[in-house]
Amino acid sequence: MKPSAFEYVRPTGLEEAVDELAVDPYESKVLSGGQSLIPMMNFRLARPERLIDINRVPGLEGIAPGDERVTIGARTRHLTVQNTHLPGPLGSLLRTAAAQVGHLPIRTRGTFGGSIAHCDAASEWCLVARLLDAEMTVRGSRGERTIPAADFFQAIFTTAMEPDEILTSISLPALDDHHVTGIAEFARRAGDFAIVAATAAVKVEEGVVTGARVCLGGVSEVPWRSAAAETVLLGSTWSAQTVTEAAEAAADEVDPPADSHGDADYRRDLVRALLPRALNATGAAS
Repeated sequence: MKPSAFEYVRPTGLEEAVDELAVDPYESKVLSGGQSLIPMMNFRLARPERLIDINRVPGLEGIAPGDERVTIGARTRHLTVQNTHLPGPLGSLLRTAAAQVGHLPIRTRGTFGGSIAHCDAASEWCLVARLLDAEMTVRGSRGERTIPAADFFQAIFTTAMEPDEILTSISLPALDDHHVTGIAEFARRAGDFAIVAATAAVKVEEGVVTGARVCLGGVSEVPWRSAAAETVLLGSTWSAQTVTEAAEAAADEVDPPADSHGDADYRRDLVRALLPRALNATGAAS
């Protein structure tokens, strides 16, 4: 199928894009990479009357490292993130996650911010954003505001953004070298959205876990921070056994959905398998 008729608008500045979106925000969609939106339009699952193409808007691309936080422009392509030379645990996590996003053509065109704004709970970037307590900066007709990840992801395909707002950048903490990070996922075919995904960032100092973040995908409508797993990890001696215990706690905590890909128990088993893989990939928990 092909999309229903729509008006195509291509602004050349951010304020112009915001003004164009404000004309009819409930019947308009922002087009960046289009790797989710265009297929939905082709199947007529989405029928926007106006497309606001922001690909000519300057200042929305790139990775800007800072002393405490790293800012990623919303229109930064997945492939750019995959090829980043950003050092340390954050750079490693971003490269590993990016390599698992779809297929090469999708990574070439799709965008970091577009994936987050789309808000699929199994999306690698949604998981990373929730894991690291990212801050999303959005611009709308009432000005600019920043939304923490804990508030941003509200339900499947639903965020805290207002209809007249555009996501412009995402800020992540610059993790120091005491951190161990990783991501692991399982899908039926390479490039598919994960049935379950697990990602973690653990701070280890002198063999003791002094900071723990664990986030799971495919077990809830939104990326799920596992308080149970984080509690097991925090203050523990860093070891493979500790990671295994954290994975068991996470599996016991979640209440996953059942669908054609698997029932709740199957997804819990995937949590048990994937969280150790995510963290052991660095070899730090061996």
